Amino acid sequence: MARIRPLKNDEVSEETAALFAEIEAAFGMVPNIFRTMAHYPPLLSANWDKLKKVLFTGALDRRVKEAIAVLVSGDNSCNYCVAAHRGGLKAVGMSEKQIVDLEEDLDKTDFSEKDKALVRFARKANLDPLRMQDDEFAALKKSGASDAEILEALGVMEIFTGFNKTLDVLQVEIDF
Repeated sequence: MARIRPLKNDEVSEETAALFAEIEAAFGMVPNIFRTMAHYPPLLSANWDKLKKVLFTGALDRRVKEAIAVLVSGDNSCNYCVAAHRGGLKAVGMSEKQIVDLEEDLDKTDFSEKDKALVRFARKANLDPLRMQDDEFAALKKSGASDAEILEALGVMEIFTGFNKTLDVLQVEIDF
């Protein structure tokens, strides 16, 4: 059971209702994570703005970003984000089999070598950032990843790591 109740549309300010409308336009619904954050509108606003910029813009393909979200969230044992972003992968054209392949072995995917390197990098940055070696970083650059793409992948990892912790501590109910 959720520790903080998600707010309904009729329980929020006009400003928050406008954010809910944007979120619903993007996802077809207002997920419980955002309804819960609505108790503190500045957090909702900041996180929605960051998510929009990190997930929906930039150089990296949306599949790569959703893959980072799923795998980092899986590494962090956040069932909510895994469910949400498995749905995101389906929304951008991946089949259930392709998603299972991704979760089992990144090399089974049709991602480019650069994209695979960025996903692996984001996962290691999440799990063991202080053990990132210079040669690993050099290999990432050699794969063709630009500085901006590296930061973009880290931005995806960062936002989902934060979401994972918030969702887990609050026990937000999965609504996907």
